[in-house]
Order: sequence, then structure tokens, then C-alpha cells
Amino acid sequence: MKNEMTLTFQTRLHVEADVAGILTQYATFMGFVERSLFAEVAKGKRTIQCKNDFLKKHGITARQFNACRISLDGKIAACQAANELAIANIKQQIQTVDRKIQILSRKPSQEKTLHLKKRRKSMLSDRLAARKKDLKQKRIRMCFGGKKLFRAQFHLEENGYTSHAEWKQDFKEKRTNEFFVLGSKDEKAGNQTCTARLQENGKFILRLRLPIAMQSQYGKYVEIQDISFSYGQSEMITALNNPQGKAISYRFKRDAKGWRVFASFGIEESKTISCEEIGVIGIDLNADHVAYTETNRFGNPISKKIFSWVSYGKTNEQLKAITGEICKEIIDKALSAKKPLVIENLAFQEKKGTLRGGYNKFSRLLSSFAYGLFFKMLQARAFKHGIQVHKVNPAYTSTMGCVNYAKRYGLSVHLAAALCIARRYQKFSERPNSATGIIPDGKGGHVAFALPERNRARHVWHFWGRIKKKISTVLAAHYRAKYNRSSSSLKSTRETGNSR
Repeated sequence: MKNEMTLTFQTRLHVEADVAGILTQYATFMGFVERSLFAEVAKGKRTIQCKNDFLKKHGITARQFNACRISLDGKIAACQAANELAIANIKQQIQTVDRKIQILSRKPSQEKTLHLKKRRKSMLSDRLAARKKDLKQKRIRMCFGGKKLFRAQFHLEENGYTSHAEWKQDFKEKRTNEFFVLGSKDEKAGNQTCTARLQENGKFILRLRLPIAMQSQYGKYVEIQDISFSYGQSEMITALNNPQGKAISYRFKRDAKGWRVFASFGIEESKTISCEEIGVIGIDLNADHVAYTETNRFGNPISKKIFSWVSYGKTNEQLKAITGEICKEIIDKALSAKKPLVIENLAFQEKKGTLRGGYNKFSRLLSSFAYGLFFKMLQARAFKHGIQVHKVNPAYTSTMGCVNYAKRYGLSVHLAAALCIARRYQKFSERPNSATGIIPDGKGGHVAFALPERNRARHVWHFWGRIKKKISTVLAAHYRAKYNRSSSSLKSTRETGNSR
């Protein structure tokens, strides 16, 4: 059986006011059911234990309850993951503050700054203890509608509200702007509650089954006609006509322009056309750009490109559009070269930690949403076109790249890192090329320094770890000397005693 990847396609619904009102009431009703279910979970119950009581109490079908349960379970899992991520982030912040405290403790003139750093550490320690306590007790702090909007009620004027009633209306709309409909491959058209069928004009009709509690007012079903997907129309038709059945789940979501529907289903893997024997393509993701380096079968770079990719200050939709264009171009190049992609297998928190130190000052530009979005979109497009995507540990690739290949091939540090990512998958040697390291200083120049002696009894990464620490010291001394030369006043030959 072929591998599958779940993809989601969306389109905007063009519905009359009465249908839009029914969808809004459906979302309001199911939102209330979901919050009621969360209240039971907060008491210590499992969501599945509440099924029979909720079917009778709220007048919903078993499939509608399951959709509500799975939606809530996903939100709870996301909150737990966010809590774990926050704990790791706070630990990193404490380590950074500790290093600053050690430096400041040796400077008597910085006593006030030292006091502030100690206060900062105490605050972070209290925050870490609270997070760990929630994690240990499995306590979930969830605000339906969003914490940011909830807190806006305490500062109405600053958030553009003239009254508390106006804020409350916005908060209610935010809490009731979406609902989920769960699919199953054993059901007609992949979904019992929301059934899609193809019209003669090539568009779809969605028949949504309403909860039992709403049927006395609106009937059993509501139909939404003339639905088409700009992307995924053919995939949707294939899923509906699958002889073995294909589960199709839907999420309806309301925004400022109206309602949208998201259809999610599994896509079978395309026939693989990439061949790693002829070379691979290394991808290095950075805070403001993506580095692309293609290698031949000997591990030598034959093509390179920098894609501008600034996530800071962009809305989610803008970021998705920018990322989609970059991923499309990368996959087009991979299709032309018929080579697989090699990306870094690294958690976001570790990636952001690497950006926080050294001479890279772009850590604030990279968010977890942006980091995850890029690799998800890249892998999804590669999956559809038969391009393999491999992951490697990117440890010390930037260090190896700037020492071994930046000067040799005329590459930037990040292009050289992408080259090292590709070569690591190809299993080429990671030994230093010479006893002297020549690295770019980031301003058009280079810095040369002697590499430390290598202990061959240890792994080669131990050697590169020592070089990584040394690079920061070398660059700092280089910049300091460069600044001193540029700030010193020029003297005449008569004063210096030097002839022309």
C-alpha cells in the first residue's frame, strides 16, 4: 500500500444570508457543546466518557460528538505542546541571563545592571516553576476566543472599543466562528454529516446534516451549492470516486468576508522521480532567507540560490503566499534536476536557540509558525510531485561550511551550510580541508586563524564544536581591530617618520 499524506484544500463559500445564518447557529451550538465538554475534562473526566450523556443532553449525533471530541482533543494536545515549548524557551532564557550575570559580577561598575538581571532571573524561575506545575498536574489553561481578545476588555479604549457590550459581541463572534465535521472512509462520500457530490457543471454540492436540536427549526439538512476549489479540485474528485472509500473531513470557518470551507483527506504518494545517485539539493532555512545548494554525485556544488524570506511583520496569509512561491520554485528546480531534497531535522526551539547566540541577531524574526509552515509546505509539494525529502542532523553545518567551503567555492555562510547538509546525507567526509581556517566576516572580507589540534580518538563533531567556540572569539577580535583602525586619526609621514 502506498504512503499517504493528509492535505487540506480551501475555498470560499458564496451563500445567501439565510444559509450563512444557519452556519453561524451551527457553529454557536457546537461551540457551546465543545466548551461544555472541556468543562467536564477540567473536572478530571475523559472526553470519550461523556459521549452518551452529551448525545441525550444536547441532541446531537454520535458523529457530531466525535467531531467535537477530536477537535477538543487536538486543542488540548496543542496547549500541552505549547506548555512544553514554553518551558524549554524559559530554560534557554535563564541560561542566557546566567551567562550575563557571570560577566556582570566581574564588573563593579555594573552593579545596577547586575541587580536587574538577578531580578529577571528570579521572575523567569517563578514562571518556570508555574509551567512545570501545570505540566505535572496536567492542567490545561485554555481560553476559547483567545487570551488576547479576552484581556482587551480591561483596556477598551486602547483596543478600539467604546463599550464593554461592543467588546462582548466581538468575543462571542470569535468563540463561534468555526466548527469541525469528521469524516470516515466507511461512510458515503467519506463523511456522514457533510456529504459532497459533483454537479453537472463540475462544481460540488455540500449537504450538511444539522444537529437534532436544530432540526425542528431548519429541517434535517442544509445544502450549499456551486462550490469549487481553485487548488485541489481534481484531488477532491479523485477522493470522492475512490473505490475503497476515502475519509474527507471538513472545517467551516467564518472571517470578515464570510464563510470558508477546508476539506482534508489523504493523498497517495506519487511515483518517485528523484534519484540521489546523481546528487542532492541541500536546504538551509534562516531567519530572513532560504539557502539552496545543489550538488553533483561527488558532493561538489553546481548550483546555488538565495530566496528572500522575511517572516517578521507578515500576516499569516502573507507568509503563506510568500512561502508557497518559494516552495514552488524549489520543487520546480528539483523536478528539473531530478534530485531529492535534504533538509535539517531540528526542533524549532533548538533552531531559534542557535540564532540567539554568536553574531546572528535575527532570532526575533523566526517564529514557530513560520518555521513549521515552510517545511510542511515544502514536504507536501514534494510528496505530490514524487520528490523525496530526507532529513539530517544539521549539527555544526554552519561552522563546517564557513571553514571548509565558503572561501573555496565563493559561498556565503548559509549557502555553505546548505552544501554541508547535502554532503552529510551523501556521507562525504567532514574533516577540515587544511590546518588554517579562512572564514567570511560577513562584510565582504575574510578572517584567517589556526585550527586547533584534532583528537582523532573523539568524533569529528567534537573538533568542530571547539572551532565553533573559537570562531566567535576570532570574529570579535577582528571587528574590534577593524573598529580601532577606522576610528584612529591619520598622521602625516613627517609625524610618523615613514617615507612614501
